[in-house]
Amino acid sequence: MLQPASDFEALKTGFRWSLPETYNMAHAVSDSWAARDPQRLAIRHVLPTGKVEDWTHLELNRSANRFANALRGLGVERGDRIALLLPQGPATAIAHVAAYKLGAVAVPLASLFGRDALAYRLTNSGAKVIVTNGSGLEKLSLIRDDLTALRHVISVDEPASDARSFQALMDAARDSFETLVTKPDDPALMIYTSGTTGQPKGVLHGHRVLLGHMPGIELSQNFLGQTGDILWTPADWAWAGGLLNALFPALKLGVPVVSYAARKFDPEFAFHLMEQQQIRNAFIPPTALKMLRSVENPAARFALRWRSVGSAGEALGRETYDWFAQEFGFPVNEFYGQTECNAVLGSAASLGVTRAGAIGKATPGHEVAIIDDTGTVLPPESLGQIAIRRPDPVMFLGYWNNADATRDKFIGDWMVTGDQGVMDEDGYFRFVGRDDDIITSASYRIGPGEIEDCLIRHPAVALAAAVGKPDPLRTEIVKAFVVLKPDEQDNDSLASDIRDFVREHLSAHEYPREIEFVSSLPMTTTGKVIRRKLREMARAEAS
Repeated sequence: MLQPASDFEALKTGFRWSLPETYNMAHAVSDSWAARDPQRLAIRHVLPTGKVEDWTHLELNRSANRFANALRGLGVERGDRIALLLPQGPATAIAHVAAYKLGAVAVPLASLFGRDALAYRLTNSGAKVIVTNGSGLEKLSLIRDDLTALRHVISVDEPASDARSFQALMDAARDSFETLVTKPDDPALMIYTSGTTGQPKGVLHGHRVLLGHMPGIELSQNFLGQTGDILWTPADWAWAGGLLNALFPALKLGVPVVSYAARKFDPEFAFHLMEQQQIRNAFIPPTALKMLRSVENPAARFALRWRSVGSAGEALGRETYDWFAQEFGFPVNEFYGQTECNAVLGSAASLGVTRAGAIGKATPGHEVAIIDDTGTVLPPESLGQIAIRRPDPVMFLGYWNNADATRDKFIGDWMVTGDQGVMDEDGYFRFVGRDDDIITSASYRIGPGEIEDCLIRHPAVALAAAVGKPDPLRTEIVKAFVVLKPDEQDNDSLASDIRDFVREHLSAHEYPREIEFVSSLPMTTTGKVIRRKLREMARAEAS
């Protein structure tokens, strides 16, 4: 959607949305390429054995046609929800494209979900079909009787007695299918929020969500779609980061995508994979980038061919930004958004739009501001809530069966994010923290991000999270939960040293007065720290 340019402001000023009357994501990412360049590489799937399977756009499209026919034969109709409990791989892409061809709604679910998380989402969405693997079948067997709306279970592995075979269904189906004509606002995709606060909500998007993502994703990859580009992300294809920050934009632009079904993120292996597959473009969430720091001398050890690396999902932080730039010679393009409205702020190093500690500027086509509780736009350098003005193509249609929550997401025409931030005079936004993550201590309002960024600069610290703990004198004190690097021993002396380090490097009012060493931090399946659980622990201690 963007033409390569050398001036960001000119690019932004000249940009105009032009949404077609009809639009279907299956046509955008599959049908169009199958027709005009059928042998173009779509997906390169790396198996655990190291063997590689290449899928052309024609092969991907014909398989999606077969599965769409199979689903129609099972009674799937327009608007029905199809749950996908699958890791990265061709079958996941096939199932998504088939769902969109039918006018159905894809409901991706993370493979790491336990049975309670699955039961809630499957029940809340009213999914009619689920496509999964052997691991998913085991979890489903424990909750199957409670899923009254679920009619068909389809397995990409050897099916159980109550599941159909994905491959057998496709083998019996025709490889031609006429994609339904849909409008940009017709429902296509429902992604459940990660649940950092309250019960997860189904975020319903129309087919236009892909168009809405394109400017921000193209910029984050320094104009993705250049000759030789090939993209990989460790992000699960069950969340917006993996699907809409990587897989779908790449397929739409004809950029091959490398997939690998990892059970957990291994930083050493990640570098090997990117070297072996000659990855030019990567979307790597901040938590994964921080874990990559544990690998010694990666720039010298691995022959990487990176042209661009984008990152989003939580604040990257100045320390990780600086480390990456120093190690690899170019900066990470950090960008920002939410499941409800993504890629609205961003960076583009190729245009000189990059700044340590900032999450970028408003990307072309999106109006973003810092507002107060009344919806008034605040001047630069004011702390307030990050908000996006509607209408916006990337903005969600609403929360599934939750009109009250949808209404509460807006102040007038501003969609509020629940994220506190500041915009400077140059238009760069800085993330301060979630509304409910803000720590109030001795009249200071403290965001955890800056503290955590400082904590991981300490040589003994691998990961850290900061929360407010109730205190009768200061309202709250800063408490840090710290995961140490291997071979580091926790003790009072080290805790004191870490406190002094933050006091020295950050400020006297922001250092953690309490430090608790833990073996791991509670995280969502998308790699975000669930500070809510840590706050609950701190409050329980205080009481």
